[in-house]
Amino acid sequence: MTQMMRAVEITKPGGPEVLQLCERPVPQPRHGEVVIKVAYAGVNRPDALQRAGAYDPPKGASDLPGLEAAGEVVAVGAGAEGVAVGDQVCALLPGGGYAEYVATPAAHCLPVPAGLDLKQAACLPETFFTVWSNVFGRGGLQAGERFLVHGGSSGIGTTAIQLAREFGARVFATAGSEAKCQACLALGAERAINYREEDFVEVMRAEGGADLVLDMVGGDYIPRNIKAMADDGRLVQIAFLQGPKVALNFAQMMTRRLTLTGSTLRPQSDLAKARIAQDLRQKVWPLLAAGRVAPVMDSEFALAEADAAHARMETSGHIGKIVLKVG
Repeated sequence: MTQMMRAVEITKPGGPEVLQLCERPVPQPRHGEVVIKVAYAGVNRPDALQRAGAYDPPKGASDLPGLEAAGEVVAVGAGAEGVAVGDQVCALLPGGGYAEYVATPAAHCLPVPAGLDLKQAACLPETFFTVWSNVFGRGGLQAGERFLVHGGSSGIGTTAIQLAREFGARVFATAGSEAKCQACLALGAERAINYREEDFVEVMRAEGGADLVLDMVGGDYIPRNIKAMADDGRLVQIAFLQGPKVALNFAQMMTRRLTLTGSTLRPQSDLAKARIAQDLRQKVWPLLAAGRVAPVMDSEFALAEADAAHARMETSGHIGKIVLKVG
């Protein structure tokens, strides 16, 4: 294995232009870790937050952006189990995905599902770990329930629509254009709500209210989500594109027995992430192998074009996932 590798670093907090190619030493596996030769890396909103200086990596993680990748295992550290040199895997990363090599806990690696290539596999970890743990774990989505997902055409949204549909929920999604609404319907949403033309609160109340809402918008969506919820409904917050602070009357939470919860994936313990990986392997990877669920691809950029990939994501014009071709 070579000593040095190409990577993309954040030269200073700022816009996409602060992402620059650099050379870094190839990481070595610590206890329980593997090193992956990266073929493709997924591009995600938290990468842009980190680039802007608003989302620091956890202690001990690489300062390079990139929270998911797919490629070939080239080194296995002491205590790493279930993964061998030569295995093709996709993995959730603590950071460092925008590079030719990355280290991550072996327990956060999953096999490339049958029928998928490495490019598709690189789109799986961040969104599938996030959706599974929040929609089915924290949110407890059940068959027959009404599920509202905001940003239905995003990487998170396209994943949430498909998984909720597969597990028997009635899916409603918001999106900002006719093309995005059509994409949501094609994936299995019963109703796609163009938020520029319709009020999702009115739509959901006419349906009896949402039993579960998955929101990454925040801001004034939070009180609107509460109005859109059915009695005993749950709101799961996973991001705040419009800010985390809002004035809220909590009386409704008590009188209607609502649950407000949320989580972010990156700061969770290695053990918590390993448990999510185990669940996905048992319950979701067979759906991917059977072709019942698939990542929705938007575009591919070269590693050296990471700035253009971020610019594409920040237009919000994309449908599905953006990837960097590394290897």
